[in-house]
Amino acid sequence: MKKIKIYLSVLVLVGLILNSCSKKFLEVDPKGTTLESNYYKNADEAYKGLVSCYDPLGTECGKTYSNKIGPLNSASDDCYAGGGSSSDVPAWQVWNNYTIDAATGIQGDFWNRNFTGVYRVNVLLSKLDAVPGMSATLKARYIAECKFLRGYYYFDLVRLFKNVPLFTKPLDTKEIFNVLQATPEAVWTQIEKDLNEAIIDLPVAVSPSENGRVTKMAAIALLGKVILFQNNEGRMLEAADLFEQVNSSPNYHLLSDFGMIFRPDNKFNAESIFEIVHTYKAMSGWEAWPNFEGNVYTQMCGPRAYVGPTYMAGWGFNPITPELIALLKNDPRYKYTVVNVDSLKTAGLCTYEKGYQNTGYFVAKFAPLKEFKDTIGGDPVLNYPNDVMEIRLADTYLMEAEALVRGNGNLAKAQEYLDKVRARVGLPSVPATLDNIYKERRLELATEGHRWFDLVRTGKAATALASKGFTSGKNEILPIPLAELTNTKLVQNPGY
Repeated sequence: MKKIKIYLSVLVLVGLILNSCSKKFLEVDPKGTTLESNYYKNADEAYKGLVSCYDPLGTECGKTYSNKIGPLNSASDDCYAGGGSSSDVPAWQVWNNYTIDAATGIQGDFWNRNFTGVYRVNVLLSKLDAVPGMSATLKARYIAECKFLRGYYYFDLVRLFKNVPLFTKPLDTKEIFNVLQATPEAVWTQIEKDLNEAIIDLPVAVSPSENGRVTKMAAIALLGKVILFQNNEGRMLEAADLFEQVNSSPNYHLLSDFGMIFRPDNKFNAESIFEIVHTYKAMSGWEAWPNFEGNVYTQMCGPRAYVGPTYMAGWGFNPITPELIALLKNDPRYKYTVVNVDSLKTAGLCTYEKGYQNTGYFVAKFAPLKEFKDTIGGDPVLNYPNDVMEIRLADTYLMEAEALVRGNGNLAKAQEYLDKVRARVGLPSVPATLDNIYKERRLELATEGHRWFDLVRTGKAATALASKGFTSGKNEILPIPLAELTNTKLVQNPGY
């Protein structure tokens, strides 16, 4: 198990968390590594270990060349892979056209990102009890954050791969070749256990200086999502009750201006429940590959060789499909979701290079805006400060509405939450049917990385993605990475 062997190293890879630590820490340990046996001697080192547990959330590059949103958009009917050619970033292309196999695709990056997070969490959990100088309250919060993160990482793993090993403690090196995959049911059960335990000791809110750390409401929202995604109709009202705790909280409200949700100068706004942080402050250059703290996806989804107003030139990935454009065309969210570069070109306001699968329409929510170009010393293409809202309020409104309808619960409340999402952008009420709720999710959350998961969990993927080559009974999950099968007892997923 090639990657798990890496995770079992006796070195704590603190080099990945240096961006959040002090200059003094850099100077004390110029090699960026510390022996695990000598670490976790005090509260400060425990905090740095906690930062390392968060760090995989913002993982960039590898074969995907960005965070997870780009590949997920490519696999959905919101976007094509795009880029410079049909061979530009093959990991995206093979998921876009469903020729993905165990050797070629994005699965290695997803596997590594999440199991790196799981391993770091398990190490820290195994050490916290023995760390001196920490109050019981502080230690309980760290444990809760770790359990939230382990639940989050496994939520991605079970959705993407279904059949994965389940680790709740660091693995001894002699065990690695005998690891077996757990049942999906065991993984789901562990995720719920972790989140339920995390909720108890997480803070309801955090101070601005702690933005990016998880809260009680983030854990409650994620638990509701975990239950919803298991598709057990008998538990839908349980999920709805969890969402209601979030949706009725005074800490959140829908922004009146839809376009302000995604701006880098409006991070952690009143709609943000769980947000993954990106920053230009690391001043990354290509020598930092692949550990960038900026949002490289912002660079990737800009139009190629663009010269004109508002935007920087990008690399032409994720052109938006004509189908989504047709759905959005008369929707007030269109101008905040879509950059119509062809219309700018027709008006003589810009030039750009039409890349592979170009439609003339590009992702606006993460677009490379000139006003946020890095000017402090890093390579601008690697340092966009656009955060990723993993869970936001309109998402939980619509998930509660769905759960209430599926569970035959309070249908008036389901209607209320659907209406709130539409009224925010000036749209009239429509009946709170599942079809209308699912359509609203697509329009509201377009290009944010949710669509592929929604198609799979609702059983609509085979129809919606037929033109891309999706095979039912196979492409609902990814193959286990080939490197993880070598000399191990892991079994490949069906069809691969």
